[in-house]
Amino acid sequence: MSEPVRYSDIMEHHVDPALLTLLVCPVTRAPLRYDAEAQELISDKAHLAYPIRSGIPIMLEAEARRTDDDAARALAGLPKND
Repeated sequence: MSEPVRYSDIMEHHVDPALLTLLVCPVTRAPLRYDAEAQELISDKAHLAYPIRSGIPIMLEAEARRTDDDAARALAGLPKND
């Protein structure tokens, strides 16, 4: 018998588009961009990436990853600064 599908497994790779229209960066109040591969909501204005864990966006500045140097790291052939 197969394991039941958990809601968090489904939501891990899918974020409701309607939710994205409601969420803004808590620091700048600017719109967010969804990065499905990284499971993050990106604030280009604040240079922050908010993680999505088990389908839940974690909209805390303390939990966000800085993205300022992602472009420089990519040019150098290094992975994102996690």
